[in-house]
Amino acid sequence: MEFRLRNYITENQSHALPRLRADAHPLSPPPQPLAQVNVVVDGGNADFFDPLRGGIDNDAKATPRDPESLSEVSSDQPMKEWTSFRRLLMQRFPVSKMVSLSSMPDVLMRSGKSHDKSSTSMHLEELDDPQKFADEGVKVITWQEYVSRLHELKDEITRSWLGDDRVTSLKLSIKVTKLMVDTSVSEFYPTLFVLVTDIMDMLGDLVWKRIKQKAEFTENGASLCNLAENFEASDICADAKETCYNWFSKIGAVQDLLPRIYLELAILPCWRFLLDRPTDSLQRLVMMTRGLGDPVASAYCRLYMAHCAQKLPSHDIGYLVTCVNDLRVIVTQILAANESTVGNFKNNKKMQISLMEPTIEYIMKCLFSGLSQRRVNEVLSELGLMKNQQNLGTVSCVSIVLHHLLKEIPIEVISSNVVHILHLIEFNKDNSFDQHLNYRLLGFRLYERKCPVDIVNAVLDKVMQVISLYVNLDEFLSVVDAYADLILQNHMDNHLDIILRGISERASNGGVTVNEMSSLQSLLVKILSHFECLEDVFCLNHFPEILDVMHGKSQDVVFLHILNMATRNGPIRDPTSIQLLSEISQTLHDNMEFMNVKDDDSQVARSVSRFVHMVDYGTEMERHLAFLVDCRATFGRFNELKETLVHSSNSLAIQSLKCAKKDLSFFKSCVTFSEVTIPSISGQRQFDLFLETAEVAFLGGLVSHVDGLISSGIDCLHDRVDGFRTPADVEGLVSSIRKLCGFLIMVPGNISLPVTYFPNNLITLISSQSWFDPKMRTQIFSAILLLLTTLSQKILPYHANAQIPGNDMLYYGDSSYKKELVSLSKVVLDNLLCAIQQETSQVARGSMALEACNCVASSFLLSNELSSICHTLIGTAKSCLSAQDRCLQSTIQLVNKQLPTFAGVEVSNSV
Repeated sequence: MEFRLRNYITENQSHALPRLRADAHPLSPPPQPLAQVNVVVDGGNADFFDPLRGGIDNDAKATPRDPESLSEVSSDQPMKEWTSFRRLLMQRFPVSKMVSLSSMPDVLMRSGKSHDKSSTSMHLEELDDPQKFADEGVKVITWQEYVSRLHELKDEITRSWLGDDRVTSLKLSIKVTKLMVDTSVSEFYPTLFVLVTDIMDMLGDLVWKRIKQKAEFTENGASLCNLAENFEASDICADAKETCYNWFSKIGAVQDLLPRIYLELAILPCWRFLLDRPTDSLQRLVMMTRGLGDPVASAYCRLYMAHCAQKLPSHDIGYLVTCVNDLRVIVTQILAANESTVGNFKNNKKMQISLMEPTIEYIMKCLFSGLSQRRVNEVLSELGLMKNQQNLGTVSCVSIVLHHLLKEIPIEVISSNVVHILHLIEFNKDNSFDQHLNYRLLGFRLYERKCPVDIVNAVLDKVMQVISLYVNLDEFLSVVDAYADLILQNHMDNHLDIILRGISERASNGGVTVNEMSSLQSLLVKILSHFECLEDVFCLNHFPEILDVMHGKSQDVVFLHILNMATRNGPIRDPTSIQLLSEISQTLHDNMEFMNVKDDDSQVARSVSRFVHMVDYGTEMERHLAFLVDCRATFGRFNELKETLVHSSNSLAIQSLKCAKKDLSFFKSCVTFSEVTIPSISGQRQFDLFLETAEVAFLGGLVSHVDGLISSGIDCLHDRVDGFRTPADVEGLVSSIRKLCGFLIMVPGNISLPVTYFPNNLITLISSQSWFDPKMRTQIFSAILLLLTTLSQKILPYHANAQIPGNDMLYYGDSSYKKELVSLSKVVLDNLLCAIQQETSQVARGSMALEACNCVASSFLLSNELSSICHTLIGTAKSCLSAQDRCLQSTIQLVNKQLPTFAGVEVSNSV
């Protein structure tokens, strides 16, 4: 076996592509003809095609959607909103395990599951809490049993209907609606409402489908007509009308008012079969709700009315205006009533109003949905809030109603009436809703669009005057957080100073609670996001002391924003900033350790690592290295940070080499720091870091360090027993080992070690680790073979440090040196052929055979033995790959070029 002699300079020149200077940048647009120079579209080249803009243009030219499909989407939207609202309503009022009822309705007793407790346990509970069982009629039922019974009733109603027993369905539905009368279990009432209205909606759908079927088909199934979506009452046959009228008559005969209203609302769309203006019944139903004595029951009845009205093709919103006005009166009466006379709620006005709030919210949303500017003004006038449909007036509105009004009215109305709205908020101060939340909402609404500075100034002056009287930090923060964006957007530094001073004073008096911390976090993050330079933020009055009072998760969020802000604009050179950011990073690190947060995927670890990477002490490199040493001691949890420390230390070492006066001792200190730090890093990055540090040490002439670092890198791969999990990891490892082989070309041999010490170590590594698959072995053995070939040349292809002699000089003319290389090459070649035979995939085995054949043909003169090996490898490739495979063809050409008489592998025309 004899190595091929290579002339790297000649080969490089022969393979280099001819180079010509280009007249223009290859990515610049082509020159335009002279006649088209002045033809410009949107200030650009008319012939230039932007694929991103092309997509937008194509969308703009698309065929418009069918109006009917648009109407279907719009009609589905209220139902989707209702479904979402019901889910949120149940989440807002979670139910306790047990539900105590003053009297157990018969409809719930039918299943015999009213109570599963033994008499003994009941007696024990009575002894513990006699008052609970003082009333003889009190019954206890779990909410799961209550819900389960309602689901059973729903199934019973459906079965009765399908069995043509519609009278039973109606009777059961009446009993279900009677459940809405009892509001004694306040926290369960919203859930009860959702369950009952679900049954009512089902009943309404059943009635609608039955009447519609009678209108379209005869009793024998013959078709009468096909009703359009916008049908009129005149299109309905007499039989269908009679059935429809019969249903309304039966419901009208229900004695109890609340069930009667719910049942008529359930079949409200059926008025379309009788009347051309079915919406006329809404105002009548609104008037009927005034007869309901319980405020909560009447509010939820109006809520269901708003939902059912959405099912009509069109309806006037006058009934909604009446609902809002009625609810306002009801809330006013609740606030004025004695605590002991508030419906079924004993001494709890706040709970009662809290239960009513979702009804006000949903009705207000329905009221202002899709209204024009003119119609909005009319509605506000009908609500008594606008004089002459021009300006909002100062009238009694009730805070909770005003809050949801401000939520829904268009921003144009708010902008043009902001002063009057401030007066409304100030005038309507009651216990129905916290006044500071209305001021807060106004701030968020004003930020929705750009407002004139004079209006913003007028609002802020008033708001600052109001909140200056707040003693509670929570209320103060809640309001200023809403106006922070406006203040920062309009550069109102005086207001910002007032806010920060107010926070500092209130926080120093009573500290910051957990609830207040979230508002403070939101405010500080807005301030940090507004400024470009961190120094400008810390120059703000009271900002540092506010930062000192923060704690917990909110502190971590703000500190992360500070770190990200500091590393956003380039290197960090100011010593004060470095010290501050180090303390912030240490706090984040300690908090993670306290909470036992996994650090590998931590945003904190990434941010701290970026901060350390961005620190730059300039020419004070020893101070920079001391900083890295401190970071290693401080941030022991962060694996990613340790990698950054190694990269930074190696970068410092390279910088020291570029100085006019080289400091070899400092260079050694940097390399030693990296060498000591790498073993503490877990994972597969160790090998790459050892290799990187070895390259740095080699540039500085530390050959002894290089040998130790390479050995450590190979040893760390020996310690891996689980291999590499992803294909990217495997590819990265193979690439790194190939890089090591390329680096070993420059590393001189050690007199005390064999010439092939490191290649032998690599072979031992691959042979001893089972997680190296055949493909990996083939690639690495091929790289080792090329390394040995290169080391055998009289002149090596490259040298990184001219002061360090390469093996071509150390072993020049030494015959034993080449013999050792040849001997190891035979071992590598045997292992290479064995690895190829172990591959189970045909395509992979063919590619591996071609790679090995190229390697052998490039490295050795093809003797008879090697010719036979190449013949075998190409035969393997031919049996596994297509004859048209380009790699196969080029490999055959290479072998023919090296040995033209090589029988059986010449490239034929068919190939």
